[in-house]
Amino acid sequence: MRVGLTYDLRSDYLAAGYGLEETAEFDSAETIDALERAIARAGHEVERIGALPQLVRALAGGSRWDLVFNIAEGMHGFGREAQVPALLEGFGIPCTFSDSTVMSLALHKGMTKRVLRDGGVYTPDFVLVTRLRDVDHIALPYPLFAKPVAEGTSKGIDAASRIENADQLRAVCAHLLNRFEQPVLVETFLPGREFTVGILGTGQAAGAIGCMEILLLDGAEANVYSYANKAEYEDRVIYRLLDDAALRAEVQGVALDAWRVLGGRDAGRVDVRLDETGRPACIEVNPLPGLNPKDSDLPIMCRLAGIPYDDLVEDILVMASERVRLQPAARARSRPTFPS
Repeated sequence: MRVGLTYDLRSDYLAAGYGLEETAEFDSAETIDALERAIARAGHEVERIGALPQLVRALAGGSRWDLVFNIAEGMHGFGREAQVPALLEGFGIPCTFSDSTVMSLALHKGMTKRVLRDGGVYTPDFVLVTRLRDVDHIALPYPLFAKPVAEGTSKGIDAASRIENADQLRAVCAHLLNRFEQPVLVETFLPGREFTVGILGTGQAAGAIGCMEILLLDGAEANVYSYANKAEYEDRVIYRLLDDAALRAEVQGVALDAWRVLGGRDAGRVDVRLDETGRPACIEVNPLPGLNPKDSDLPIMCRLAGIPYDDLVEDILVMASERVRLQPAARARSRPTFPS
């Protein structure tokens, strides 16, 4: 197949004057190089396209691809992760990962939780704060947890995100509203263990390829998988696969239910945390997972599970190809199976 590769290169945005936090979700040259190699090793012709403006120019110039491997995050708006998929949908060009509807929905954590709740998936009770006076009407019991409604990479999450009283709630919401210029999601704080589940596939054919626990070390910001903890994970975090079969089945079951309710495709991650009774709750769905071969959660999980990076990329390509009825290159190994 002729495979296009869409992405946002962080160094390009930094050179254009954007800040480190603004570009935290964007990709390094290391990631793009690794993806290009993996796609080529799977037997495909690869063309680097780049970000949304480059894709627009390429399409206007007549370029077309059998499939686009899309990891572009976008810069502006709640629908920024949907912009590349929507444009490709308009031209009838299939791409990896979820469609524009799912990408827009999943980025808005409040909308996501409403759909999950309606679909019967357990998620913490929540309130959306769109203006500071909304805080006066929050009746959820403390402790609470607050974060921007539409950010990734744990942006806006730090030790202050766990909230103990009304004064702290007001101060944190005021700070986040001003800093990110978007609503704040305030939800019941879950005190239990935290996991992220890797998902491969679409609909009822989807399965969990791993369940990884996130353990914070003594030097980490306590209680939260924060922006700083993620950025300095080698010193602050231990990752390990969950070996308790019964708990793993529960956690993965919640993750897969969330994935199917939202309509996730091909691959992604679902974050799950235990409440005070030990019940798993879905806290976030990521239909566009990071794919840095060294630092991103999904490749780390696969590495712990003995799945090479190139195999993960090939599996994503195969899932997307089968979904849109394309003929992928012949595989050098058997189709992936999902561990129980």
